[in-house]
Amino acid sequence: MREGVVFTAEDRDVLTGLGGIATARAWLDAAGTSGFVQAMLVSLQRLQAVNLAYGKAGGDRVLVEVARRISDFVEGQLGPQSVVARTAGGEFLVASRQALSRERWQFLAEALGRTVARPLAVDGERLTLAPRTALLRGLPGEPGAALLDRLDQAAEALQRGRGRRVLWADGSHSARGRSAAKLEGDLLGALHRDEIAILFQPQFDVATGELAGGEALARWDHPSYGLIGAETLFAVADRGDHVSQLSRHIARRALAMGSAWPANLRLSLNVTAEDFAVGDFAGTIQRVVADTGFPPTALTLEITEQTLISDFEACAAALRELAADGVHVALDDFGTGFSNFRALKALPLDALKLDRSLVKDIAHDPRDRVILRAMIAMSRALDLKVIAEGVEDEAQLAVLREEGADIFQGFLRSGPITPGEFLGLTA
Repeated sequence: MREGVVFTAEDRDVLTGLGGIATARAWLDAAGTSGFVQAMLVSLQRLQAVNLAYGKAGGDRVLVEVARRISDFVEGQLGPQSVVARTAGGEFLVASRQALSRERWQFLAEALGRTVARPLAVDGERLTLAPRTALLRGLPGEPGAALLDRLDQAAEALQRGRGRRVLWADGSHSARGRSAAKLEGDLLGALHRDEIAILFQPQFDVATGELAGGEALARWDHPSYGLIGAETLFAVADRGDHVSQLSRHIARRALAMGSAWPANLRLSLNVTAEDFAVGDFAGTIQRVVADTGFPPTALTLEITEQTLISDFEACAAALRELAADGVHVALDDFGTGFSNFRALKALPLDALKLDRSLVKDIAHDPRDRVILRAMIAMSRALDLKVIAEGVEDEAQLAVLREEGADIFQGFLRSGPITPGEFLGLTA
């Protein structure tokens, strides 16, 4: 086992709490006799390689994080009429009694796949596991063992094939192209009808606990597919080449709402590579600021290094133009990827936003705390503020306070909330 990978009793409880193959079969048996059931089997293809590279403890830590992501996704999207069980080493069953359409079930499987495939931190390194998912809709009275057998056969077919990530257990495949095209068309209509809802992730002062601002997020309550979060929403926009249009829509609505905030609060907007690619990014932001009456000095643009890859110099020039108007710039997801220090020198930065992977273990891993301390010291030397995301418990916040971080956000204090709820925090 590689040094530094620790598998805790709490981690073990996460896996055992899901139950195994017997739990899955019993739930499917009960659901099948009571009516409609549909299921998916999510398989991690590279788990053996993870065990070889990081030891069994490292592999188990990956399983715990995947289990948490799947459980959180199912709780948010499917609710109490559903179950999650770990049926084998790297296989998870998700099943539901909800009478969802075939298209909706595949849509959820693809969205869950993207959630699972987000980068994982293992022993200080980033790892990506793209799952493969077998789907089915149960037949009336079909026993759980038969359902699992059909899913296993589809999962084996996925392993033998190349390129495909989702496969229906009945051997057929839905018209994915038509579903994608319909979603893209629906998105354009939703933008015109102002159906994209804006949420705000509150941000708080580490030292005082007072509200410091909010990060604008988006979600789409689709009439057929249900609630679509920001990650999937932007994936749909990307397929239809509508990302910059969606970003402008979010910016305009968020700044209009933020114009009613107290003057001491900052509003943060995420910037994508497509926002820069369409040209005149600075002018676009300047026009939105002027049209909404939002003070530019209260605006923070959050950018990632990935955003800057296409044309670093042009992006830097646009940001410098906006900085001259008083707009702040924060380097998001700092500490992940390559963490290119060129950005620290060339961009008009005001803050570094530490990725949640750097915050997760600072309360009990001395090395993570040393890394945090070094990043804060560097930020101070560069006259930059430090924003920590993904803060989930008081122990993490205590470390951030002791080390001198400035702003935090996370479920410890609040998840994303509606504009009305955010205004309630300002009262």
